[in-house]
Amino acid sequence: MSDNFHDEYVECPKCEHQNPLNLSKCEICGYKLKKDSVSTIAFLGVSLALIGILGGGYFSIKDQFFTDKTVADSTVTEDVNRRASGKIKVLGDTFSGYSTLRSTALQEALKKSGITLQYADEFDQAQRAKALNQGQADLMVTTLDQFLQHKPQGKIVALIDRTVGADAIVLNTSEYPQLKSLIDLEKLVKQKQSQGQRLKIVFAGDTPSEFLATVLDTKFDNFDLADFEVVRVNDASEAWQQMQAPQSNIALAVLWEPFVTAASKQGNTILLSSADAPKVIVDVAIASESLLQSNPQIVQEFVENYYRRIDSSIQNQAILTRQIAEDGNLNDSEATAVVEGIQFFTSVEAQDWMTSTSLDKRIGAIAGILALSGRIDEIPPDFQALYTADFIKSAATKTNKLIEMVSLDNPELAKRLKGTSVAASNSNAKVSEAQVKKGADIGNVAVRGEVKFATGSAQLTEEGKRTLDKLAADIGEFNPTTIAIKVQGHTSKTGAANFNQKLSQNRASVVVSYLKQKQLSHKFLAEGLGFSQPLPGIDPSSTLNQRTVIRLVRLSS
Repeated sequence: MSDNFHDEYVECPKCEHQNPLNLSKCEICGYKLKKDSVSTIAFLGVSLALIGILGGGYFSIKDQFFTDKTVADSTVTEDVNRRASGKIKVLGDTFSGYSTLRSTALQEALKKSGITLQYADEFDQAQRAKALNQGQADLMVTTLDQFLQHKPQGKIVALIDRTVGADAIVLNTSEYPQLKSLIDLEKLVKQKQSQGQRLKIVFAGDTPSEFLATVLDTKFDNFDLADFEVVRVNDASEAWQQMQAPQSNIALAVLWEPFVTAASKQGNTILLSSADAPKVIVDVAIASESLLQSNPQIVQEFVENYYRRIDSSIQNQAILTRQIAEDGNLNDSEATAVVEGIQFFTSVEAQDWMTSTSLDKRIGAIAGILALSGRIDEIPPDFQALYTADFIKSAATKTNKLIEMVSLDNPELAKRLKGTSVAASNSNAKVSEAQVKKGADIGNVAVRGEVKFATGSAQLTEEGKRTLDKLAADIGEFNPTTIAIKVQGHTSKTGAANFNQKLSQNRASVVVSYLKQKQLSHKFLAEGLGFSQPLPGIDPSSTLNQRTVIRLVRLSS
């Protein structure tokens, strides 16, 4: 960051908007700017990145879900001395989404309250949580999945961002041009296995990339991570390089920007990205239990100043893009790809998540994925014990006042400050069934249970309804603006072909109608396939062929 950037923007004392220095009035509220008395600010810290999965969790001495740890006397002394001198230490890593914490703007703002922020990298998620437990750090930033796995002694006090396309699972269509979906990948896996070989998957370990691979493993029927030789690397750049190597036997990689864009330009198939599951990867800030007990005012100052920077930067996207470029040593196009792939929480949106059911739903959904994959033994019994909205109220109140001021003259800015994503709010009502039918296959959703019907009819049984209830929750994780759903009915080869075709179509239509009642806004297509597609290696007349397949397809942009 260049030093002269401090002089390029001036803060309005009324609405806190960052105005170009050459303006005499605030471009948001019209307040007269006195440049000789209004302090300018440093580069508004807000950046996004290709995703750094970090760890965390909440610890309660009274709750057996968390593991107690003894803090040595020497560590306690270090902890007390650090805070007594007005210093707080934050642990994270080089993820661009945490760049605000590294920014001079935030550090200088905190100094006005007598607080010195020290930011340090700790790439080992377990060690990051351990440092918080032992008083070697006061706050840490991490993702919800790591939070639940490592369970540090602290609470979530702020929501940082969620990725909406900055990372993706990419098929290696350079080496295996036949790969366009998980259906194709499943066939190739079986072919290689028959030859005594295993395909490889490569990703940066202990990051959102690994968690996205876990999502694929738990949510899809055509993919089993155990079938692959897993290659863990330190960074997405290494995963990208390995995938380019001739005859690497790497069938797919999990990447983050700018390599997702590079892969797309190269012609690789983007199988699934965080744009398709935009609430799966969520970054949070955690304050240690010790800090919360001993000096909650420091937490208040930290949260309020952090969101002041974030909410200000939302008003000028160019500032955000420039910050990310400089922080991550990226060119303009790379920084733009990063910005477009991450959505930062404003204070208003973060407060809404914490005070509604949104954060509880996220914790439950992510904990469910971790439990299915064996990464945690049990789901936390009390989600609301894991976070507190107390410290965000002040920042959200100020931003709500600004929203009221600008909503009439600048409704688009008001939407951004509320955290409303224009892209996410777009309706897919105009998508036709023909478009869904032509949509590129992604894979079959794993059905937990059986979609059962009464014999020879299209009437769902109670067991079938319970299965669809669980399925609806899984489908709800996917973005209806990028993903559509095909429901395919199959029968066994018994009886007349016309009857089976009609029965399979009616069953698929009943499933679609039932799922639509679950407040899913996705576009659905019911397909009756009769007994035209029996399971491989199964007698066509076997009842095993009587099944309902739920397939995700990608809507063309």
